[in-house]
Amino acid sequence: MKIQKYIGLLIGAFIFYISPQFGYAQNKKMDMAEFEKRKQEYVKEKAGLTPEEAERYFPLNNELNRKKFELNRQHREKIEKMRKNKEITDAEYRNILENDVEVKLKEAELDKEYAEKFEKILPPEKLYKARQAEKNFIQQEVTRFRKENRNNNTQNKGNQIKSNPNNRSGKNKK
Repeated sequence: MKIQKYIGLLIGAFIFYISPQFGYAQNKKMDMAEFEKRKQEYVKEKAGLTPEEAERYFPLNNELNRKKFELNRQHREKIEKMRKNKEITDAEYRNILENDVEVKLKEAELDKEYAEKFEKILPPEKLYKARQAEKNFIQQEVTRFRKENRNNNTQNKGNQIKSNPNNRSGKNKK
């Protein structure tokens, strides 16, 4: 049960962390349907889920992730509202910190609630493997996404240098 809570918190944290990352990447849009399809295929393979188990597991898992995402979205909105105010008071910072703790507690409550539901549809070993696979998939995606961005940024800088007629390989001709 502790492992499920821990894994759930990690997945929630990854979702919270990567969701803004995907939005800022040079107006590059992520195909969420494609991402979800690849994630499900990966988890299904790594956890050894049967088609019937997958059919029961993924809707429940997606429901849990949506609820966690919504909690974090609300928290981010509160932070953004406060950031618009140039001078944030200690009381407002305290409010942010308290809300952060509340979000984590609510996520833990969701994990506990859903742990019971997951236990009804998957044996513990497969549930553990599914959670680990999802965590690994997300880590791989974040790494791949960052690498692509780094490569795109490097290419764009190179193209800017090449296309600038005032820049002659860094040498000034007199």
